[in-house]
Amino acid sequence: MALLERLDWYDIARTTNWTPTYVAESELYPSELSGDMGIPMAAWESYDEPYKQTYPEYVKVQREKDSGAYSVKGALERSKMYENADPGWLSVIKAHYGAIARAEYAAASAEARMARFGRAPGQRNMATMGMLDEIRHGQIQLFFPHEYVSKDRQFDWAFKAYNTNEWGAIAARHMFDDIFSTRSAVGIGLMLTFAFETGFTNMQFLGMAADAAEAGDWTFANMISSVQTDESRHAQIGGPLIPILIAHGKKAEAQRMIDISFWRSWRLFSVLTGPMMDYYTPLEHRKQSFKEFMQEWIVTQFERSIADLGLEKPWYWDQFLDELDDMHHAMHMGVWFWRPTVWWNPAAGVDPEQRAWLEEKYPGWNERWGKQWDVIIDNLLAGKRELTYPETLPVVCNMCQLPVAHTPDKLSDKPLHHKGRWYHFCSEGCKWCFEQEPERYEGHLSLIDRFLAGMIQPMDLGGGLKYMGLAPGEIGDDAHGYSWVEAYRDRVKAAA
Repeated sequence: MALLERLDWYDIARTTNWTPTYVAESELYPSELSGDMGIPMAAWESYDEPYKQTYPEYVKVQREKDSGAYSVKGALERSKMYENADPGWLSVIKAHYGAIARAEYAAASAEARMARFGRAPGQRNMATMGMLDEIRHGQIQLFFPHEYVSKDRQFDWAFKAYNTNEWGAIAARHMFDDIFSTRSAVGIGLMLTFAFETGFTNMQFLGMAADAAEAGDWTFANMISSVQTDESRHAQIGGPLIPILIAHGKKAEAQRMIDISFWRSWRLFSVLTGPMMDYYTPLEHRKQSFKEFMQEWIVTQFERSIADLGLEKPWYWDQFLDELDDMHHAMHMGVWFWRPTVWWNPAAGVDPEQRAWLEEKYPGWNERWGKQWDVIIDNLLAGKRELTYPETLPVVCNMCQLPVAHTPDKLSDKPLHHKGRWYHFCSEGCKWCFEQEPERYEGHLSLIDRFLAGMIQPMDLGGGLKYMGLAPGEIGDDAHGYSWVEAYRDRVKAAA
């Protein structure tokens, strides 16, 4: 018997809406979980997913991906990548695994909410496979670093990070809980799959895959590429929701959710991805600067996507573009200075050759950032390493949970008095996010709020490290053991 082509039967097979008889439709799809905003079921049936895939096709492709990733890992287990890799690159993958691996499981629960409560049949179908994607991503990104745990305890943070009060883990949880775990099916579609995954996770995985291949870490490059191909598929879930919302007068609601998620994503990736690309990755292996990658993969594509779907650029767009020149440099300097508070060893990335590259990619870098590093270099050359360590904790934003950071001439706190409490924000964007839904965020205490409330004892750096769960052997230090400073010592001697 002849078989029909998939497109001849796909729409009928996946359109699984029905009229419930045992419960009311509002009970089957509570508005709080579906996010339907009163839009009738018939309208959601117009949802047309760009990726049409059946479950047998999905299983076949995923099996091939897993087989390829694990086969490459098996083949290269004796390659001594850990022993031969640049310490800066090892810090890249440590930071990545700790920040991302268990977040993938949170994303699986978000996809599951869309699969159960999404009003559009196509959304439910894509989200079912998206849920399986995210479970795979969590599993593979926990399994791969596990082999290094016996060699380096910092790799154990791939699993451990989200169980701690380390400041980076708090920042990641705060954002991911917001856009993954506490939104409706529509909210997740817009905030997770459209604003976050379409741009920022593709950037993380594409950029890291390219740099990994250049650095010779083929195991990580192959694994992360297999993850990215899944992301590029289920990242398309949110787009088809937007025309439906706009057609029923919900453009402002869609715009607001996307604007919140994009800003929050930018803030997290300015500390997670920017330093990795511009400082940690060995100079000879860098494919693009962080700004160049952002402009190609985020700015251009996001602008085109929102225009095609009938939305506007976020109100803060010019500020975002301006921050591409400096924000991640500020975050990098802060992470290096507060290096005992992270689970990886930050690479300074400011030897003379790297500074020349940074000046080329970011004209004016030496004036804005180089002279700040010169103070650190002078202290290290003088044998005063203690002056390059922090004595206390920085001011932390009550939205992104990251240090209030920017260029020295633009550094400012954005305070807000709300219900008898002062909140402090690093930017107008973070303050605006809070003001959209203050009841969502007002009860949370930042790391500094906890410090001032006496929840961290003793109230010093040692007490902070204990509170964060950082034990000896896990506490971060300079990735290259300060060897990069010797280039400046030799130059000083030559000048003398």
